[in-house]
Amino acid sequence: MTQVELPNIQALQTEVSNLREELNMRDQLVQQLSQELFRLVKGNTNITPSPALSEQHLAEMRKLREQLQGVEEQVAFYQEQISERDGEIYQLRQTVQELTDRSRMLEQVVQELPTLYRKKFNERIVPIKEKVGQLQRENRQLHAELQSVSYRLAVRNRNVTHVDLPSFPKVELPA
Repeated sequence: MTQVELPNIQALQTEVSNLREELNMRDQLVQQLSQELFRLVKGNTNITPSPALSEQHLAEMRKLREQLQGVEEQVAFYQEQISERDGEIYQLRQTVQELTDRSRMLEQVVQELPTLYRKKFNERIVPIKEKVGQLQRENRQLHAELQSVSYRLAVRNRNVTHVDLPSFPKVELPA
């Protein structure tokens, strides 16, 4: 996970939290408006209002309904934003999980690499060692044959080319 993603997730979570608080506050306002409207409507059922008062109440009721509709639209908007952010957060968490899993897998592969390379090296070195051993045996055999041939040549050359050495007279040494 990069450092850019972590603050982004935190910022999104903070914004979601702020939106939820604002939504709760608006829900409370809607509740208060509903209670006030209910109180006004219930309070007006027993009394027959004058036409001027009735017009004033109807204007207030229209105004309250418009406010209520505006608040409901805002609530729907914020709920949609919260849903979108929740989706983004879910996707980011999935991405973080996938990247964490991939990171662990790569870490494990990196830790296994020395063992794997050692094994592959040993597998490749065995035939080379066998070939070197075979070449050394052949070399020793050829060296032995060379020494044998050299010895035989030396013996034959000694017999064929006999060197006449001068003969010296026997000298008697005084006793």
